[in-house]
Amino acid sequence: MNQEELYGRLHTWPKNRPVPEGARVLSVLDLGRCRRCGGRRRAALPQGESYCLDCLALGRVSTLDVLLTVAEPNDFVPGSKLRWTGKLTGRQETLSQRLIEHARAGNNQLLWAVTGAGKTEMLFPLIDWALSSRQRVALLSPRVDVVLELAPRLQSAFDVFTQVLYGEQEEHYRYSQLVIGTVHQMLRFYKAFDLMIIDEVDAFPYRNNRMLERALQQALKKEGSFLYLTATPSKKMLSQAKSGELVLHQLPGRFHGGKLPELTIHYDFRWRKRMTLALKKSLEKWYSEKKPFFIFVPAVDDLALIEKQVSQLAIGRGATVHATDPNRILKVTDMRAGRYDYLITTTILERGVTLPDLQAVIMGGDDPTFTKEALIQMAGRVGRSKDKPTGEVLLIASGPAGSIRRAQREIRELNRKAEENV
Repeated sequence: MNQEELYGRLHTWPKNRPVPEGARVLSVLDLGRCRRCGGRRRAALPQGESYCLDCLALGRVSTLDVLLTVAEPNDFVPGSKLRWTGKLTGRQETLSQRLIEHARAGNNQLLWAVTGAGKTEMLFPLIDWALSSRQRVALLSPRVDVVLELAPRLQSAFDVFTQVLYGEQEEHYRYSQLVIGTVHQMLRFYKAFDLMIIDEVDAFPYRNNRMLERALQQALKKEGSFLYLTATPSKKMLSQAKSGELVLHQLPGRFHGGKLPELTIHYDFRWRKRMTLALKKSLEKWYSEKKPFFIFVPAVDDLALIEKQVSQLAIGRGATVHATDPNRILKVTDMRAGRYDYLITTTILERGVTLPDLQAVIMGGDDPTFTKEALIQMAGRVGRSKDKPTGEVLLIASGPAGSIRRAQREIRELNRKAEENV
């Protein structure tokens, strides 16, 4: 085994095999918990042995094994690796420099940036500072869709090999200074990173997941720091910012100066039974204007219902998407390539997918599945392009709901703050 593969990693190794030279050996159990994930659920094996059930998806780790690691050496070449030649806005540049200042001081930070703020590009100076300082950096998200959106942008922006890690990948692991992946992949790391950037930190499955929170803490070096990114921070994170646990930065305006689209609301309690007139008019209009669109539904069971309604219109080709759809990534790729005119989706695509001139429909917007945060994220899919900075978000609901009112209020407040910061 190449020793580089063990740098800052937790590698499962059979107890009865000779340990590679230079590797540190850790027991798989620590005070009755799995050292990899912190779980307590175990399944029995013969002769009193057992294996962890909580992180089984990452490969079985049992009491017949040990965990190998080699301390992260930061064996990297110093100097700038940024080849991106774009330009940040004045507000982005100011915040970008603040991020560097607080990362240098070892402070954990929260960047509250409206959807479409251009936060990825705003991270480039920070990441370049860290790489130039021979630090190891991880850019992570709870959602694989977000990882696949970010990976090519980071790979083209930096002249350094970037390892992309997610569950379905087939590529062999290689040691790298810059890692992009899902938060689950951090269960395989141990005191590896100097800077960890977590995008969409409020998204499922990371939010309120103690195992994943522990995995991030375990993957971070003792002197390292976190930067959390979101357009919809939780009350817990805002409370941490208020107490000084996190340094809060806010960017309420979109990079192109346009506003976050407001919700256009139509009430129809029979939306599952028949196509509403508002939906029919919007879809036909967008299709005639060659504008792609997403139709969000609250449940997987609603996909077929809405697909049947939409199929009655002559509005091109579409598909349905949900979290366990094995072809989800391919369908999103086809949508980007223009092979689909629309996607009917659950909230799985509320984040991380950016398409120029996209329009959106939210069916059953009063459903409890659609929290205030989800409604803002779905609206945020629209109007993200500099060339197409506006768009429409149609929300169809059975009746009024607190989540809708709160989303409307926050969107207006963000737009007001953005105007004040111009």
